[in-house]
Amino acid sequence: MAQDKNSRDMLPTVLVVDDNQQNLELIQAYLEDVECLTEAAHDGIEALEMVARNKPDLILLDVMMPKMSGFEVCRRLKNNPQTTDIPIIMVTALNEFGDIERGLDSGTDDFVSKPINRLELLTRIRTMLKLKHLTDRLQRTLAYLGEIENRAHADERQL
Repeated sequence: MAQDKNSRDMLPTVLVVDDNQQNLELIQAYLEDVECLTEAAHDGIEALEMVARNKPDLILLDVMMPKMSGFEVCRRLKNNPQTTDIPIIMVTALNEFGDIERGLDSGTDDFVSKPINRLELLTRIRTMLKLKHLTDRLQRTLAYLGEIENRAHADERQL
């Protein structure tokens, strides 16, 4: 997909984290139907490093990975004030209630079960990206209103 620099900067970024290359390629192929940029990480440690360099708008996170589980990656991201607002969808073959509870305890925003249903995945991705966009707009608006309020108070003090 050929994009100029400005339009590429406007697209949301989705980080796909999975140690299985076939799963990565499948999810990236599905994401071709979503207007976004994709990045891939092959394990939890690489994912944390990539997030530290360039904060994505959404993370699709496998649970069962070597070096660091998706649960631990999620917990670390959600406990960090700089990354807590990144939506995370866990993509997992685990479907026991205890696994779901563990994912929720680690802070995940949603789950998609393997084998992946393409329509379900794309619907959840689009919903999360829309929510992230609206949340970001709200935060910018609140920051702008705070600046206006501070200026108004400064003007009052000068009178």
